[in-house]
Amino acid sequence: MTTFSDLGLSPKLMAGLDKAGYTTPTPIQVQAIPHIMKGRDIMGLAQTGTGKTAAFGLPLLHRLLDIGHPPAPRTVRSLILAPTRELVAQISDNLTNYTKGTPVKVVTITGGASIFRQTEKLAKGADVVVATPGRLIDLLDRKALTLEACGYLVLDEADQMLDMGFIHALRKIAQYIPLKRQTMLFSATMPKLIEDLAGTYLRDPIKVQVAPPGKPVEKIEQSVHYTPQGDKAKLLEAYLKDHVGEQALVFGRTKHGSEKLMKLLVTWGFKAGSIHGNKSQNQRDRTLTEFRNGELDVLVATDVAARGIDIPGVRHVYNYDLPNVPENYVHRIGRTARAGAEGRAVAFCAPAEMGELKDIEKLLKTTLPIIGGAPWGLADIKAAPKPPQRGARPPRGGGGQGKPRSAQGKPGGGKPQGKPPGKPMRGVEGGLAAPKKSGPKRSPRPQGRSNVA
Repeated sequence: MTTFSDLGLSPKLMAGLDKAGYTTPTPIQVQAIPHIMKGRDIMGLAQTGTGKTAAFGLPLLHRLLDIGHPPAPRTVRSLILAPTRELVAQISDNLTNYTKGTPVKVVTITGGASIFRQTEKLAKGADVVVATPGRLIDLLDRKALTLEACGYLVLDEADQMLDMGFIHALRKIAQYIPLKRQTMLFSATMPKLIEDLAGTYLRDPIKVQVAPPGKPVEKIEQSVHYTPQGDKAKLLEAYLKDHVGEQALVFGRTKHGSEKLMKLLVTWGFKAGSIHGNKSQNQRDRTLTEFRNGELDVLVATDVAARGIDIPGVRHVYNYDLPNVPENYVHRIGRTARAGAEGRAVAFCAPAEMGELKDIEKLLKTTLPIIGGAPWGLADIKAAPKPPQRGARPPRGGGGQGKPRSAQGKPGGGKPQGKPPGKPMRGVEGGLAAPKKSGPKRSPRPQGRSNVA
């Protein structure tokens, strides 16, 4: 069996690993560390929770310790880019633990924190900068740091960076880094854009892969529960009551919906918190700390937390809303079964989400076991309310301003179809719409030439 001491890491790093209780490397670490220590570019593919941070962090720190003198002011020797603040914080915490007792300096750069304090830290130079792309570009524009001496570039969770639209930011940042560098790209999935990214930024890379791209950790027990959208909250309550004392992570689709669900759980007596894009960085950090310390039993989050939460105590992941991007399902459920533990993931599927479920099962190349309800039929799917399209405007009624519309929503008069005026129409949510206000009818506005002889 391979141990960390077998990999040839610096004795200074080994001391930190021993204190942290690290003894046996994971498969991705065994494969990646020797190549990185030799200076090779690498593309690593592995599921979340398999130790990718140590896979690139330990050999990177090993090479930095060989330099032997501190960095120059505003100079950065290595750069690690990650898509979310939570993931940046997680990487920084791990690297800080690895480097205890060494002169290596790690600086964290994210939005939502004081840019003045970050500028102060960078003024003395840094061995490692862990950053989100947006804030890093802000600091580069302010000339608060220079990447001219940066010899190492790490792109962690590269697939999510592309999903979040960071490709243009990556291109801009790469212009500041010397071409002569060592580049490491790590990802849990392998879409075509990742292959293109690797071809652009990596030089003759070694590819290490410990599982097929998009495959979750085997120790996660996955299942699906079919339920109407309106019954999801009570269903979640039932699951949480069945596992009292076990930490659960609940994923919603929207910021507003996740916050509303968290408040509902609190009124039902659960110790719950939430993190999403409407929360400040201090609020998100405080909630994560409370969850990590066991002060909260339930954390409701959007996909902002799908990567970056490394809390061994999470036993259950509930996909309250299925993600639009199937790869995000893999990252969501990867928050459980961390570091070899076992976990459970349940997907709640409403009629309108059958398409998302099929995409997830196609990615996984398997069918999720059913533990509740029955698969929705075509009639159920057609009858299910569709979420409103962003920016869409409802058609104007006959009593509004502008051109009158027919029952089909087309301009002009014409005989309305369907039920007579005055009777309520059944809306898309299955309820009754309010009757239209009575009032004097307006004649259609003439369109072009009159057809009256």
